[in-house]
Amino acid sequence: MDLRFSEEDEAFRREARDWLTERLTGDFAIVRGRGGPGDEHELFEERVAWERELGAGGWIGIGWPKEYGGRGLSLTQQVIFYEEYARLQGPGRVGIVGEGLLGPTIIHFGNDEQKRRFLPGILQGTEIWCQGYSEPNAGSDLANVQTRAERDGDEWVITGQKVWTSLAHWADWCFVLCRTDRDAPKHKGLSYLLVPMRQPGIEIRPIVQITGTSEFNEVFFDGARTALDNVVGDVNDGWRVAMGTLAFERGASTLGQQAEFENELRTIIEVARANGKAADPVMRQRLADAWIGLRLLRYNALRALKPLEHGEITPLTSISKLAWASFHRSLGELAMDVLGPYAEIGELEAGERKHGDLSPLQRLFLFTRADTIYGGSNQVQRNVIGERALGLPKEPR
Repeated sequence: MDLRFSEEDEAFRREARDWLTERLTGDFAIVRGRGGPGDEHELFEERVAWERELGAGGWIGIGWPKEYGGRGLSLTQQVIFYEEYARLQGPGRVGIVGEGLLGPTIIHFGNDEQKRRFLPGILQGTEIWCQGYSEPNAGSDLANVQTRAERDGDEWVITGQKVWTSLAHWADWCFVLCRTDRDAPKHKGLSYLLVPMRQPGIEIRPIVQITGTSEFNEVFFDGARTALDNVVGDVNDGWRVAMGTLAFERGASTLGQQAEFENELRTIIEVARANGKAADPVMRQRLADAWIGLRLLRYNALRALKPLEHGEITPLTSISKLAWASFHRSLGELAMDVLGPYAEIGELEAGERKHGDLSPLQRLFLFTRADTIYGGSNQVQRNVIGERALGLPKEPR
């Protein structure tokens, strides 16, 4: 892969940087740097307004084909935008599930009516989506989902429970992996349904995380309904669609995520310099290793993302997830070691401790404990790499 940027790419970088700088130092300065891990609940309405501003400016779905309302930008230019967004401390995106997961899935697997109905709301930032995959007994073993959908006339009736559902308490829609044929093998009898969230028969219970916030939720379906046509792909072919969604999850925005890691590392280095930890040879080596690790993540992610530019889904995406999750968890541990004893003390305000409030580095550490679990645990990623990329025998049951 050629890692150099062309003159056209650099012109695009200036365009993106200028637009973001103008908005994030103007009307939307309040949301700058907000809404990240452990801070997801803050300034939500303001971040919804920001999502619509992005849509109005044509900055949502920049990699989608032009025929579906996107800008058809190259993978390189998508990476540039996400990196500039992170460097300028763009806020946590409330539309990330729609843009990064559901939208590409609809484009790849959906029918024409679904594209007309659902893509504009994502592009305009007016409809928020959440993902209904995991269940209490179906996390890493996703094919074990028990939530069922049964046909009733021209509708599906859905019964079951989902867990760890990000943004469910704010979402307008959810894409739900359901069992539509209980007699079929577990990978075969699944369907991928689009379900409106604001209806009777859906109960949402926030889950309080170790950070004290509630990004995740339990969602209970008790007779919730959706139209018969709201199946993406074929009935009972939901596993293939669901795997496509997971591949899109690890798309170009991964590079923006890594630029956010760089912001976090910069903060850690600043603290180390201020409190003298940077003078410790062992700590200096760990900080240098983290800097090198970020560069390796970037190069490997670019290599893994290249097939996606041509619509090819490969096991290489599992390598990227395994790599960045392990790195980020270690970065959180590094942050605590740099803080030393102060890692266990809440933030101070005018000399007074603020009850229950966490510093950004404390939130980083607590949140990153989950990085190697959600989105496919490290153990599962290694199995995928071994079996699908290396052709090794399946893990003994």
